[in-house]
Amino acid sequence: MSRLSRRRFLTISAGAAATAAGSFAGSTAAAPEITQWRGMALGARTTLTLAHADADRIAADVARELDRLEDIFSLYKPASALSRLNADGQLDAPPFELLECLSLCGQLHALTGGLFDPTIQPLWSAWARHYSGESGGLDVAHAQALTGWQNVSFGSGFVRLKRPGMALTLNGIAQGVIADRIAAMLRAEGLTNIMVDTGELAAIGGHPHGGDWPVTLRSGGQTHLRDMAMATSAPRGTCFDAAQTAGHILNPVTGQPADTPWRQISISGPSAAMTDGLTTAACLMDRTTIQAAVRTLGMRLVHLS
Repeated sequence: MSRLSRRRFLTISAGAAATAAGSFAGSTAAAPEITQWRGMALGARTTLTLAHADADRIAADVARELDRLEDIFSLYKPASALSRLNADGQLDAPPFELLECLSLCGQLHALTGGLFDPTIQPLWSAWARHYSGESGGLDVAHAQALTGWQNVSFGSGFVRLKRPGMALTLNGIAQGVIADRIAAMLRAEGLTNIMVDTGELAAIGGHPHGGDWPVTLRSGGQTHLRDMAMATSAPRGTCFDAAQTAGHILNPVTGQPADTPWRQISISGPSAAMTDGLTTAACLMDRTTIQAAVRTLGMRLVHLS
């Protein structure tokens, strides 16, 4: 199965010069200019925007942490913790970051009435096979029988999937989790005025030149962030089919691609992981339900169209 690419819907208006993937270009003068480091995480471009004399070392630390986190959350690395869990149906001595993410998944599942459900991976695989032309046909009922968050159990020393054939996808939350982990690492060093962008945003402080971080939405709107995270989802930002009629976000209740009027949803809040997960589920909600969930979590609905 080929990987579906993730489109980006945010632009950080930082005035930073673009650099090659995996590289860093910046000044080491007493008053360093704003620069960007670029890498990859979970198939998405990742950037770090900052102004710091020790930028090379900071970027190298971030690159190592991204590699470590990808070894936990990637669906495409056979040796990752998530891939091993899906292959074996259980994982002993799971990384703390995976357990923390699963705990957040449980909170989001309860808050959204089951619309956020990482167990939809068998459904996702069935739809991907169907549109790639692989033989076997589309059996939504069979794939749905392998889903259900109630069939996932985990504790400090284990994660178990109760039904053979079950599998998890954390693609609706892991980019936010990674943004939070990188931001926490940098804050622990006492660093500030940095923007972490893993596909979801985590602003540490404000803009190095003063004020908040300006963020431009692809819809044309703009918002500002300071010590805040933001995530964006678009039901048809990535599609299974060339005609772009079957979006990549699936409804765990119906087993079908999201049937929604929304083109783009952006939410800001203290946690990139929670905003990431909520924007994913919000693709399946009406406006009133989205607004209620945002208020419950102390977040802000930045854009809905």
